Amino acid sequence: MLKDRQRMKRINQIVLTILMVSLLTSCDFIKNSFTYKDKTKDFVETLIKEDYTKCVDQMAMTHEMAENTNIDTMKIGLANFRQLIVNNWGTELEYSFMKSEKKFSTVEADNTPPNTTLALIEFNNKKEFGVLEVLFDDKSQKILNIKTLDVKAPIPTMTYFWLFGLLAICIPIFNIYVIRQIKRSDLKKKWLKYIAVIFLNTPAITYAAVSGLSFKLINLQILLGVSFGYMGFLNSYWTFGIPLGGLYWFWKLRQQKNEVTETELTTDQNINTEPIIDNDKPTTE
Repeated sequence: MLKDRQRMKRINQIVLTILMVSLLTSCDFIKNSFTYKDKTKDFVETLIKEDYTKCVDQMAMTHEMAENTNIDTMKIGLANFRQLIVNNWGTELEYSFMKSEKKFSTVEADNTPPNTTLALIEFNNKKEFGVLEVLFDDKSQKILNIKTLDVKAPIPTMTYFWLFGLLAICIPIFNIYVIRQIKRSDLKKKWLKYIAVIFLNTPAITYAAVSGLSFKLINLQILLGVSFGYMGFLNSYWTFGIPLGGLYWFWKLRQQKNEVTETELTTDQNINTEPIIDNDKPTTE
């Protein structure tokens, strides 16, 4: 018994240590993410002004990936990059942070280089938008690489996006209502019914701000039937699943309630139709 307690204590200490390290790392990652938009904005604005020397200063030239880079060649590349942006989107741009990530994959080419973070920054000229993919050095917090993704699209109208969101929000409300009805019922193994309601939400209908409506036959929505994204125009979407689990158990509960009501009505009718014997009536001998 003593050995088991000591073993459990060690396991708890290891788990707590892992959680603390993960929490501290996550906080640092989130803190850095808020600076990526500002750093990218400063870099692009400097680029548009054709101050290529300052652009080079804003890049992580001390990183091992940039050790053998020729400065003059880099400035020519920056000039070409400036021309690409100005020709397609102009010089007056607005910026918004989409996301930052570290990619880990069994395919080495898909991984982000060690001690780097990949950020996606959306920019627009109030008519069309594009996306910048920026690789940051974690140590210096400077830019290692920057490029535009193959995205140039008109800024979408967000009215339909939010209207669709109102419809999508109805799904989890309905599922929560069904779960409450199951809880109040006399059904057995209620936990199985809860799982069905929470997880069985398919097929799925998606409305994306840029691409519009889409439909997927097999796409489970496990968060009570709805998922949501709002990371720039490109990654803004609502998805809801048809609540098959919720609809089934809503129907079953209604059926059960109707059967109980019919039974009560039948019992009342039987009571009302029973013959009444008048004991005061004289009998013939």
